[in-house]
Amino acid sequence: MGLRLGVFGAGGVGGYVGGCMALAGEDVTLIGQWPENIDRIKREGLCVADAEQRRIARPAALHLHEVQRLIHRPLDVVFLCVKSYDTPWAASMAASCLSPRGFIVSMQNGMNEECIAGIAGWERTMGVVLSTIGVNAVGPGHVVRTSLPAGAAHAVFRVGEVHGRITQRALEIVRLLGRADSAAATTNLWGERWSKLVTNSISHGLSAATGLTSRELLEAASLRRVIIRLAAEGILVGGGLGYSLVSIYGAQPELWVAAANGDEASIAEIDRSLAARLGRVTSAERPSVAQDLRRGRRTEIEFTSGLLVSKAQVLGIAVPTQEAVLAIVRQIERAELKPDPMTVAEIG
Repeated sequence: MGLRLGVFGAGGVGGYVGGCMALAGEDVTLIGQWPENIDRIKREGLCVADAEQRRIARPAALHLHEVQRLIHRPLDVVFLCVKSYDTPWAASMAASCLSPRGFIVSMQNGMNEECIAGIAGWERTMGVVLSTIGVNAVGPGHVVRTSLPAGAAHAVFRVGEVHGRITQRALEIVRLLGRADSAAATTNLWGERWSKLVTNSISHGLSAATGLTSRELLEAASLRRVIIRLAAEGILVGGGLGYSLVSIYGAQPELWVAAANGDEASIAEIDRSLAARLGRVTSAERPSVAQDLRRGRRTEIEFTSGLLVSKAQVLGIAVPTQEAVLAIVRQIERAELKPDPMTVAEIG
């Protein structure tokens, strides 16, 4: 028998990945907090769209109050795709749905594996780092991919065990996520996680503070110095925590640090990496924090930039650019400021 799969959080990422797996014939149940979304999926299926096609997936779908039904049909894998601030209660609910061999796979921003393991156990916890993928729930029962597929050129999904070994179940998750885009197993979950957090601290903070799309951020010459400093500060904190970081926006960590110190050759190399990144970014792509601000929702900024700044304070590492951008986003969340590119440009 095949695996019984659950996707907890049927928004952009959860809807897209769950929809792609369902289209490939996998046994998928979407579990969501948005009543209209789940009702639409139950009635009409889930529209999964990208630049080339629109397909209708037919996964099972459950409201939160219906999850107890899974006691009769427990899940072997739960992909956790909720916001980071929802992790504790969602992980607890997901753990109650697991079969004896079941486990939870975090596909979230931030670093939530420790929280999940505290609820479900380390042996039932796995992580997936998402690299350069943009998806958006544009309406009930409708998700749209806003970045181009990577294919063989780049592993969008990096699947890792918390202990760093490649296991058979990790390879099975690689196979499943390959239904949505390229996937690979990693022995470096924590380094991949922190590298993605650094990337998020750039895109989430700057898009929220400026109101710019992902493409506009990468194209803005006035923000290039700020982007370099944000990355370099995050890399230094990750190094202080003992993580082995990987490339950020296609450039190796040491290049970002050298560029922040004024090395012209490193700056030129980063410019080339960002230009290559632009090739896969559509005009519609906007980071999730900026999407949440536009919808009047709570953002995850405290679980990306906020986490980075708090770790820097513990280590005694100065991160003035990260702190400045975070302060701006917090003011915007409190409606004390409005997004404006000039506010951030002044930091540079």
